[in-house]
Amino acid sequence: MIDTKKAYRSWALYDWANSAFATTVMAGFFPIFFKKYWSDPENMSQSTYYLGLGNSIASILVAALAPFLGAIADRGTAKKKFLFTFAFLGVIMTGGLWMVAQGQWQIAILFYILATVGFSGGNIFYDSLLPGVASKKKVDYVSSLGFGLGYLGGGILFLINVLMYQMPEMFGIADGATAIRLAFVSVAIWWAVFSIPIFLWVKEPKIYKKVGIIKSVSLGWKQLAGTVRDIKHLKVVGIFLFAYWFYIDGVDTIVRMAVDIGVTLGFDDSALIIALLMVQFIAFPCTLLFAKYSNIVGLKKAIMTGIMGYGVITFLGYFMTQTWHFFILAGMIGLFQGGIQALSRSLYTRLIPAEKSAEFFGFYNMLGKFAAVLGPLMMGTITLVTGNIRYGILSILILFIIGGFLLIKVDIEEGEKMAKEYLAK
Repeated sequence: MIDTKKAYRSWALYDWANSAFATTVMAGFFPIFFKKYWSDPENMSQSTYYLGLGNSIASILVAALAPFLGAIADRGTAKKKFLFTFAFLGVIMTGGLWMVAQGQWQIAILFYILATVGFSGGNIFYDSLLPGVASKKKVDYVSSLGFGLGYLGGGILFLINVLMYQMPEMFGIADGATAIRLAFVSVAIWWAVFSIPIFLWVKEPKIYKKVGIIKSVSLGWKQLAGTVRDIKHLKVVGIFLFAYWFYIDGVDTIVRMAVDIGVTLGFDDSALIIALLMVQFIAFPCTLLFAKYSNIVGLKKAIMTGIMGYGVITFLGYFMTQTWHFFILAGMIGLFQGGIQALSRSLYTRLIPAEKSAEFFGFYNMLGKFAAVLGPLMMGTITLVTGNIRYGILSILILFIIGGFLLIKVDIEEGEKMAKEYLAK
């Protein structure tokens, strides 16, 4: 256990680094640019379908790799190596969006899928370093610090990118389209530079002796099969993962598709951008406050509060007609988004054996990404079939209802007891 300020701040700073992709690219400019620059702006429903499909493909790729890579990382003490590899892929593909010309939606979606794989794949190994960085006493705070810094850092760069887009002449940029393409390059640079501290100052616990990559693959497959057996015995982990699978799908779908929804409903681009900035800067303090809130009401009740909040947001989203409606919902998302993500991660950290953190976080991210296959695809398909995105929005409510119901059945104390008994074997 490292548990020093330098270590956990360096760990949390990676969230500051890669959240620029989540804000400027995934939630912000890519959906707008994809609809109006790379694809057919006259066919909104079709572009919603393609964007949802692209998100789903990226999620499938990460989900398929996650548990296997996590097992290898534990065996070969290679969490930081895999983190570097995926971060590098994300940085290169994000910067590569600069080169995609107007109308080339196929290339744009390919680069986006690969960048998203880099973003999501890197998070597996970033998350798996948490048990070695923070003690049980500090894990809720450190996890929340990561998400909080992510919202702040992502928000700051996004604000700069917005100014570049709205006032390109002030930055010596030819036009708004060029500004957006430069924004993608700025994300790549930001992501690369602020990733440096985690590689320099976070030490990876050496649980196993180093082994070669070929042997790691063989051991990884065997360990993966063992993880499935372990989850069957650690029943609380299994129940939580099942609950997480549903409710985080709803969260991720709203994050990835919110701007697409706004564009489809005819809201002005500037209003959508303002709403995204609201989410970032509201989420920063609220994520840290949510950690304190969980200390008062309990970890599970705090997460349940977030699920219910998102349920209300989704229900109200069906009736959204005015720009100010979108602003209100953006503010509500800012209240709950960071809290539900950070506390879910810290709750899972409590339930798993620390010596197999990458392996178990591989499953955690696998389920999260498989869940993210269902939501965007479901929303995109229902929108395409009905020709009305409101029905697509309402369908997401089902995910929060099922996830909340299953979370009620999670006994945290029993789960912690099972994890300790596992380590004692």
